[in-house]
Amino acid sequence: MKDAKTLWKACVSRALEALAREKGIPAEALSALPPAVEVPPKPELGDLGFPMFPYAKVLRAAPAQIAQAVAAALVGDPEAAGLGTVRTEGPYLNVFLDRPAVVRDVLEALGRDPDGYGRNESLAGRKIMVEFSSPNTNKPLHLGHLRNDALGESVSRILAANGAEVFKIDLINDRGVHICKSMLAYMAYGNGRTPESEGVKSDHFVGDYYVRFNDLKKEDPAAEEKAQALLVKWEAGDPDTLALWKTMNGWAEGGIRQTYERTGISFDKYYHESRIYVTGKDEVLRGLESGVFFKAEDGSVRVDLSDIGLETKVLLRKDGTSIYMTQDIGLAIERHKDWPFDQLIYVVASEQQYHFKVLFHILAKLGYPWAANLYHLSYGLVNLPEGRMKTREGTVVDADTLLDSLRELAVEEIASKGREDAVGDISETAEKIALGAVHFYLLQATPSKDMIFNPKESLSFNGATGPYIQYMGARISSMLRKHDSGEGNARGGTVRPELLAGDAEWALIRRIAEYPEAVAQAARDFDPSAVATCLYDLASAFSRFYHDNPVLTAPDKDTAASRLALAAAARTVLRNGLSLVCIPFLETM
Repeated sequence: MKDAKTLWKACVSRALEALAREKGIPAEALSALPPAVEVPPKPELGDLGFPMFPYAKVLRAAPAQIAQAVAAALVGDPEAAGLGTVRTEGPYLNVFLDRPAVVRDVLEALGRDPDGYGRNESLAGRKIMVEFSSPNTNKPLHLGHLRNDALGESVSRILAANGAEVFKIDLINDRGVHICKSMLAYMAYGNGRTPESEGVKSDHFVGDYYVRFNDLKKEDPAAEEKAQALLVKWEAGDPDTLALWKTMNGWAEGGIRQTYERTGISFDKYYHESRIYVTGKDEVLRGLESGVFFKAEDGSVRVDLSDIGLETKVLLRKDGTSIYMTQDIGLAIERHKDWPFDQLIYVVASEQQYHFKVLFHILAKLGYPWAANLYHLSYGLVNLPEGRMKTREGTVVDADTLLDSLRELAVEEIASKGREDAVGDISETAEKIALGAVHFYLLQATPSKDMIFNPKESLSFNGATGPYIQYMGARISSMLRKHDSGEGNARGGTVRPELLAGDAEWALIRRIAEYPEAVAQAARDFDPSAVATCLYDLASAFSRFYHDNPVLTAPDKDTAASRLALAAAARTVLRNGLSLVCIPFLETM
């Protein structure tokens, strides 16, 4: 569809320029008004629609008159002749594409490079770093992390599909008073227990002690002060404190990495806050010397943000200690030295919009040209139907528990349909269905939107869900296996595009043809929902097509072979697209 759109836009542009010349109007007057192309709301109105409203003032004519004049000009355009036909509908010029020609082009493109269908080189030569996840080592990953991880991983895959060289990084937040609270609770209640001795996943083991810090506060009113004192001892390098810190952080990070592996998340490099938290202090002092920053009356070093409508911001406290902003200034500079990126994308919740606005502005003031290409991929909160989750109150749904419950629900669904023997390893299949459910649910919405995650809704095998799309892929796979084993009428048949020109086939072909543009749009907007929505629409179009059009049992060989080729094309796009939104493709389900 993208090529058809491009070709028709060129044809319409030529017709508009010719009309302008006839009226004695310079063609340059249209240069700021490239043809806008829409998809008509009803199939009977065509496949593409060009509104003529924007040209009324320049061409000094009513939009409906312009549409008729452009349609007449296109009749004599040899380049438009083989692309379809046009018809006017009031102020719109509607295009009816040559269906067999589009079918042929799409199937040929898929045949040339099935795995590469949808990929492009629009970002070739660009190096893009993506930072996401950034967990704390005092608790396991939770539902909010799952949205962050899914966004970061999916955007990274989509950018790579558009030709970029992508480098994924994770900043492990392994220091601070929150870490010390887990340590202090363990010192009070741990009694030498380990994850192994308790049979508990190691990050959950640490997280339990973070929650138990609330119990400690009830028993010891000085618990908060003791946690702060423990942080001071850590920063001073106290051997016993460091030993416990290393042990508990090892437990936490080890468990977190197991969850990454389970959910298909990976990184090219890990950074640890404990190793870089003082980074940036020297950079701020150099900025002070050069006049970029100033020293306030209280002795703190600050930056004037009035040029972006904000108050001054402290970068070094009056005692010379740094803050998170200082750390992030140094870390951005260090990362560019480690891997000279063209762009760095931070996948961080919308609550940090102020932080990144200030960070990017400061780096620009310091004279780093790449600061103009820093981007905050801001995403909304994700909650449960019961309300907002709170870690310290123990009401957070952690990632592992959520996936475990979804997997068990998937096992029950498979058993209820009597599919245990068909799916092979039922636990493995159910795990992939659970992952498909959570990732699709989290990625189908625009990142900026807050959302409520409903586990049962996400696992439905009907409607806009990951399992529904997985099921359609498995259904087509089953059909292709039957064909390979000799069933059906497709053997010996010839694929004929004109046999795929009916409305149901055309609706499916259009979805397949739109997939490459969805991948490109997702990269432009850093928004995987474009791909997720396209996959659901494609799966729905296949379901409607298959309902009324038998494939293997079609009445003649050519029809069977043609429909089978269309089904195989749909399967290829589902497989390619699901990988971009971190959903496993299932051969059986």
